[in-house]
Amino acid sequence: MMRIGQGEDMHHVDDARTLVLGGVIIEEGPGLLGHSDADVLLHAITDAILGALALGDIGLHFPASNPSFRDADSADFLRHAMRSARDAGWQLANIDSTVRTERPKLRPYIDIIRDRIAAICEVEASAVSVKAKTSEGLDAVGRGEAMFATAVVLLAQSRPGAT
Repeated sequence: MMRIGQGEDMHHVDDARTLVLGGVIIEEGPGLLGHSDADVLLHAITDAILGALALGDIGLHFPASNPSFRDADSADFLRHAMRSARDAGWQLANIDSTVRTERPKLRPYIDIIRDRIAAICEVEASAVSVKAKTSEGLDAVGRGEAMFATAVVLLAQSRPGAT
């Protein structure tokens, strides 16, 4: 048995913050505005896993109204989603994700980000795809005002009777 989940997230650009993307600090920024570290990519992946499990979304598990999640490391959110999957009898087969941004150019960071996501999820890097696109000036991302990420995950049953 298999389950598919999809997730997406968008954050405003905040030049005063450091960019964290896929669990990797990217000094050339810009950073993103958010209650946690605003890692738009890990948020999309977390939502995809939670969706595949029919467990709601990241806001349900880590509400912005809770001050304990202020500046939280989004890798902890993803670890929570992965633990939920394993506890319910599912394993991650693969992740396919896309980040839309005008800056910074992500090509130099893609393999580092893939490796970091794989480590957080405890899977091989070959199970993690990260792509980068621009928006050609057509929307908030294209104007450099926001960053957007999407993710699709495939979960495979790891034990009979998975819920």
